[in-house]
Amino acid sequence: MRDLTQGSITKTIIAMALPVAAGMLFQTMYLLVDLYFVAALGDDAVAGVGAAGTLMFMIMAITQVLGVSAVALISQAVGSKQQDHANLVFNQSMLLAAVLGVLTLLGGWATADLYMRIIAADAGAHEQGTIFLIWFIPGMAMQFGLIGMGSALRATGIVKPGMMIQMLTVLLNTILAPILIAGWGPGPALGVMGAGLASTLSVAVGVLLLILYFLKLEKYVSFQAHLWKPDFKIWTRMINIGLPAGGEMLLLFVYFAVVYLVIRDFGAASQAGFSIGGRIMQSIFMPTMAVAFAIGPIVGQNFGAGKHERVREACYKGIMLNSIVMLVVTLMMQIAPELLVKGFTNEEEVIKVGSGFLQIISWNFIMQGVVFTCSGVFQGLGNTRPALFSTFIRLLIFVPIAFILSRRDAFEIDQIWYVSVLSVFTQGILSFWLVERELKLKLRTVRVASAEAIQQV
Repeated sequence: MRDLTQGSITKTIIAMALPVAAGMLFQTMYLLVDLYFVAALGDDAVAGVGAAGTLMFMIMAITQVLGVSAVALISQAVGSKQQDHANLVFNQSMLLAAVLGVLTLLGGWATADLYMRIIAADAGAHEQGTIFLIWFIPGMAMQFGLIGMGSALRATGIVKPGMMIQMLTVLLNTILAPILIAGWGPGPALGVMGAGLASTLSVAVGVLLLILYFLKLEKYVSFQAHLWKPDFKIWTRMINIGLPAGGEMLLLFVYFAVVYLVIRDFGAASQAGFSIGGRIMQSIFMPTMAVAFAIGPIVGQNFGAGKHERVREACYKGIMLNSIVMLVVTLMMQIAPELLVKGFTNEEEVIKVGSGFLQIISWNFIMQGVVFTCSGVFQGLGNTRPALFSTFIRLLIFVPIAFILSRRDAFEIDQIWYVSVLSVFTQGILSFWLVERELKLKLRTVRVASAEAIQQV
């Protein structure tokens, strides 16, 4: 366990974010390697895998219920020196992870074909996406265990073991991708099936390694069989904290699904361009997400310890660090976004859509960093409803305008990206206002409680 209530806030954020960012860098490498070999299979493969990949946001929405609530409750228990309660929350989160994993596996296999039939641009993309999903869904099901254990470690201030295991699994994924997708070496050329299988095998290795770490090395929280009896009081608290965060991610799934729907009349090449641009954008966001991941446990431990000025400082320092990173990236995207897209395809239409997406969408990168940071603060405070509300407002702006524009004769694909910039800019301003409001409310509540306690004494 690492005490996050002492020392420089900036140094603590950077010290925690750097290992997470390193792990995400390896994840980025895998995403790009995977994309490179899938792109070689043609537009249908890229469009199908990209459209199928949006389902990952739905699974991530459910994993957020587990991960965010575990970070909030465990970090606050650590800050208030309640190790027994931290252990109870951890073991209950593992029980939930097992239940949700089984439901994801069965439900995903049952609905994969129907989902792709609705969202795919054409029959080829539908077929490729369905094949990918069948082999990718087991990996998504195992994400619950991976997220649950990783969140527990992060809540106790430990990020390096999770980062090292992530690096190893991503390295394995990077090795398996060309072998299973393109048939390099002794492997069969399985195409998109290989992409899904490589991801599933890598996640399985990650889960096993984390289990071994907890069994052999982790001392603060650990697997304890007698704590696996369902505790519905804990489940209720976890759902109350995690469900809004899961809803936030679910709304992002809706956003990407809507984009694929409104641009599918432009053909598989356009969906492929958006898929490539979207993957690159996700890679760009990883440093800011690393900072946001660090903010959650820092806020949680300091709030649990009653050090509320450090909570406020962590919020502001996180926004500052993320804004600096995103400013640099925005400038890069304005200069030559096509250079990144050309690394994955030589088709002019795909390059045009992908680079146009990145150049326009980069105007909201700074605000996206603000949104990520504020979400981390909300998670640490144990109230994720404001983050859900800001994401809902973003969708409330984006979805109706996107559908209205898509039905106009003069509709062009770039119009969707401009609407997205508007919606994220609004979300960023709203998120900052909501986090300021939440900090004032939490501090006032604690001050009132403290004053009443003093009067009673």
